[in-house]
Amino acid sequence: MIKVILWDVDGTLLDFGAAEKVAIRQCFVSHDMGECTDEMLGRYIVINRKYWEALERGELTKPEVLVGRFREFFQAEGLPVEKAESFNEEYQVRLGDTVVFCDNAFDLIQKYKGQIKQYAVTNGTKVAQDRKLKNSKLDTLFDGIFISDVLGVEKPNKEFFDKVFESIGTYEMDEVMIVGDSLTSDIKGGNNAGILTCWYNPKKLAPTPNINVDVEISNLWEIEQILQKF
Repeated sequence: MIKVILWDVDGTLLDFGAAEKVAIRQCFVSHDMGECTDEMLGRYIVINRKYWEALERGELTKPEVLVGRFREFFQAEGLPVEKAESFNEEYQVRLGDTVVFCDNAFDLIQKYKGQIKQYAVTNGTKVAQDRKLKNSKLDTLFDGIFISDVLGVEKPNKEFFDKVFESIGTYEMDEVMIVGDSLTSDIKGGNNAGILTCWYNPKKLAPTPNINVDVEISNLWEIEQILQKF
């Protein structure tokens, strides 16, 4: 029986892409950098994903990722690289201003509040995550919130989950399930922690070898059937 759900935030409960697009374009305006077109945004997303994957592999630190991605992006686009640091600082704040739920996620979390323990587990920065969880009011529903900036370690590292369990108490591994959209962060993290994994895959992406997915869903409300099954 599942007693605990560890929810990823960005790309799972909240539409990160929508917030990212608005935040970057607002920062372009405030930094007098002209327009960020859809094509430019697409190129940034590729660079950003590369940096976060390097973080997950332990090849970069969080500060190196946050500023380095913008430095590389600005250099490629012929934009002032020296603005990368201040751009990122403002971007972290603006990320929390746009709230778009995936699959009416707020109602789903609210439905199970008090029935099972629900925690947020996220690799986002504390500034961005505190703001978006407050603005979305998800912070009023969770039994706890775990942000990598605060824990000092990122998903998918086992140490991240060790710190979570130190806080929430002892459970059997088949009583805990992580739900997330990232195979390399959420699902691999669940594998490293030895807990059940639920891959939120609305885009029907192909699985990755050597990453074990216990359950795959394309809509968050499919969780209802999973909770009846396990």
